[in-house]
Amino acid sequence: MIWITGAHGMLGSELTKLCDRYHIPYIGTGHEVDILNYESLQIFARQQAQTARITYIVNCAAYTAVDKAESEADKARSINEVGPANLAKLAKDIDAILIHISTDYVFDGVGIIGNDGAVRPYVEDDPVNPQCVYGKTKAAGEKAILHATDKAYIFRTSWLYGFDGKNFVMTMVSLMNKKDALKVVSDQRGAPTFCGDLAMIIIQTLQNTADAPFGIYHVCNTGSTTWYEFALAIQKEGVASGRIVHDCTVQPCTTAEYPVKAKRPAYSVLDTAKILALPAMHNLLPSWQESLHHFMNDKRFYLPIS
Repeated sequence: MIWITGAHGMLGSELTKLCDRYHIPYIGTGHEVDILNYESLQIFARQQAQTARITYIVNCAAYTAVDKAESEADKARSINEVGPANLAKLAKDIDAILIHISTDYVFDGVGIIGNDGAVRPYVEDDPVNPQCVYGKTKAAGEKAILHATDKAYIFRTSWLYGFDGKNFVMTMVSLMNKKDALKVVSDQRGAPTFCGDLAMIIIQTLQNTADAPFGIYHVCNTGSTTWYEFALAIQKEGVASGRIVHDCTVQPCTTAEYPVKAKRPAYSVLDTAKILALPAMHNLLPSWQESLHHFMNDKRFYLPIS
């Protein structure tokens, strides 16, 4: 039995849909099971064991309000570090495998120079150096998990978007249908990731554990872009699909021109070679452009045009 925490969120919802599609038995929970209370986790696991023992825990629960975390550090730490630590301890106690989702924000964004003299994508073994509260709590969560259990997968992803939840793509489509002009940051580079592609990687991991060594993996759509270039691509796909019907001018701006509470990494492109080298993972991470196209043309795209 697979237990999905945060099952009602953007990634969790996508994962439950895939479990239904592939007839994979699971139970999904939200706030009704408190991952901050270890005793409640034990009780839940014992109750589930009466019908089917939990063999996998997929933690999709997270505090993701990056700017708000700067003033809610304790809350962010509880959800992003204490909760995952509890789930890892439980996984160890009941002999289950944990899959946890982390982020590109664990890196400082300065970048690492490769052999060719250019900045290269981050690999899993590069040192972390988070620059904001959100990134620090996610890095601490990774460390806590690896300390508590040796049967865990940590998937770092980036710029995640999907159908169920607030995200950059949905925000841009909404704003482009309302405003005559927008400014979008053009000096931050990363890899947009459709949560359906991440969910498929999780499904394949669940079904092919024997072929996937435990540890940290980078999972995001291939290629890289800036937020500004991403916004232009969203606009192009939105107009073509009929999702955007208003004429909006999109202009670039610098990070300095768009101040926010939390410092973002200027460069957070993740190298996905490690996950794609696994036998079951070939061709499961399309380019970010391809995934955006399919997302914008999917019938599940629910955003009303106004």
